Amino acid sequence: MKARHCKHNSRNMKRSGDSEGEKRRKRRRLLQELGDQKIPFLGPSDRGFQQLWDSSYSGLVLRRSCSLPAELHGRVQEALLTLRTKGCLLRDLVRVRDRDVFTAVSRALLGQPGHTYRYLDTRLFAIPWHSEDSEVKGQNCCDPDLRAACKALWELNTFFCSDVSQRKEGDRLEQCVKAGEVEAKQSEEGDTESKHSEDSKRSEGGESESRQSEEGDTESKHSEEWDIESKHSEEGCSGSKQEGEWETESKHSSEEGESSQVQRSAPGAPGGSKHSEGKCPTWTHKTDAGTEPEPVELGAQEKPVAELKHSLSDYHIEDEEEQGSEQGCSQPSPPQVCTGPAQFNVTLLNYMDPAAMSQLKEEPYYGMGKMAVGWHHDENLINRSPVAVYSYSCHDDKAGESGEGGSSENTCWRIGLKVAWDIYTPGLTLPLQSGDCYYMRDDLNSTHQHCVLAGDNPRFSSTHRVAECSRGTLDYIQSRCQEALSTLHTDPETGAHSLQSLLPDTLQHCEEIHNEVEFEWLRQYWFQGQRYARFCSWWSRPMEQLEKDWRLMETMSMLFLSAVEEEEEGRAGESRREMAETLLAALTDRQQQRQTWRDRCHSSLAQTLPPEEAPVDRPFWGVDDPNMPLPFDLADIINRVESLLWRYI
Repeated sequence: MKARHCKHNSRNMKRSGDSEGEKRRKRRRLLQELGDQKIPFLGPSDRGFQQLWDSSYSGLVLRRSCSLPAELHGRVQEALLTLRTKGCLLRDLVRVRDRDVFTAVSRALLGQPGHTYRYLDTRLFAIPWHSEDSEVKGQNCCDPDLRAACKALWELNTFFCSDVSQRKEGDRLEQCVKAGEVEAKQSEEGDTESKHSEDSKRSEGGESESRQSEEGDTESKHSEEWDIESKHSEEGCSGSKQEGEWETESKHSSEEGESSQVQRSAPGAPGGSKHSEGKCPTWTHKTDAGTEPEPVELGAQEKPVAELKHSLSDYHIEDEEEQGSEQGCSQPSPPQVCTGPAQFNVTLLNYMDPAAMSQLKEEPYYGMGKMAVGWHHDENLINRSPVAVYSYSCHDDKAGESGEGGSSENTCWRIGLKVAWDIYTPGLTLPLQSGDCYYMRDDLNSTHQHCVLAGDNPRFSSTHRVAECSRGTLDYIQSRCQEALSTLHTDPETGAHSLQSLLPDTLQHCEEIHNEVEFEWLRQYWFQGQRYARFCSWWSRPMEQLEKDWRLMETMSMLFLSAVEEEEEGRAGESRREMAETLLAALTDRQQQRQTWRDRCHSSLAQTLPPEEAPVDRPFWGVDDPNMPLPFDLADIINRVESLLWRYI
């Protein structure tokens, strides 16, 4: 029975939490053996860099700034600055391991009208981009400057859609020849003897290690960082409501890891790549014509690193196998696979100023430098779909004068990449000049992880993706509302409501939709305060309608309760018991989630936000509200249903 199945899943989730704790202790012991040794990594000036890129990171493609149209650069960079000036880029209050933390980066979501993007128990609602060939309902939802900014990012999105599949592997180090410059030489084809781990497969738990510092964790640096990275089904949110209850989508986003606080930096191991703290290279590689490149030496690191690889990969496999028991009550949708040309439907905009961060943590495994965003996968995407990222660094925090990135006086931003769950293959770092773009194609995003290494200047990024939105669009949730409300009959003369079916399966279905609307849409929207209505009114009317539909579902719950409590002749006791169990499961879940959301809205962190950004505890109503059929606090009703069930024991 479905209600009993939900309880069974809850017990499985508890047992899984216990086993996860044991795995964390094992990881801790293994990583203590690794100690302060560093895994090698290569940058463009290092011997064997190109060979490593070709052999282990072939899905990564770089498009240099000078290869994009200058007019597009101008419109996109002006758009990013406009969005920040208007206050559209805000830090999110997200949920990590049952605790609220602020993201270090400020962000906003743009995309197809009615689309959302969910990560870390937070649903972002897209500001619609205003395209030329599609009619956006509510064209006047924002002012002309904001519409122009959204349209510019739509133009960038259109460019990426056509360009990402056309880039060839030979383009990845494409150089621009400027007056007085000589095209950079290609890196020698050094044999790194790097190899993929056989266990380097999809790991949805690529949480930023940096989140632990924002949570105030005091545990071992290495063990906790790897533990957060290795989260698969819970994805670093132990104890929080599982995404699978309402969606099977994963919770990450491009660059959604949090800023990392400074911790003790261990010295690099022998044989590791040495870099000048991220100074932008000239892309000229140290290869003598006619000489055969030397392999990358792993030196003293190779033995302990190789010994650890197999054990850590075993834990990763265990995580994958447990995912099915932690998906809640709803059935997951079959995964979608990207088979045709990329059609990016959203872009997540990120902004970060390193100068505004008091401390940034050192990258822990390779010694790559200070991290702005920790190791992660970009999740919630169509399987094997590409990701396209536009990077824009600027000198002045407000004025946004473009940084050249190649100056020896400035530390540039870089991305770091590693093969997921493989501590043998060297990592890779790629410097980004302002206006550079990079693509992650094929299965690179699922088999690898990436981080963002901080530069000196503030940086914007526009991260375009094919989001898995089967359960994350306005059309979807509106259709779900209609499914539930089709069971409710309203008398055209009296306005009285009645239920057209009392089957337990119908009750289960309607109550699941009821909870989904309240906790995945209404409370998600209002938890983010007035941020959307302040600068874009597109979502205002749809959310008003969703709340009206939800009120009718409250009436349906009241009618279901009445049916369970009524003693009617002809209704079998087994049927009433089954209805009572199903209703009890839904009401108990609702009561718990309401309390969680109340606590979040009134938390100490939430109270630090300005009024226009502060969470709103909505929907909420008092005890004697005549417009609501059921009370907000369901404790008494839950006790009544539990008492009723005792009669059948």
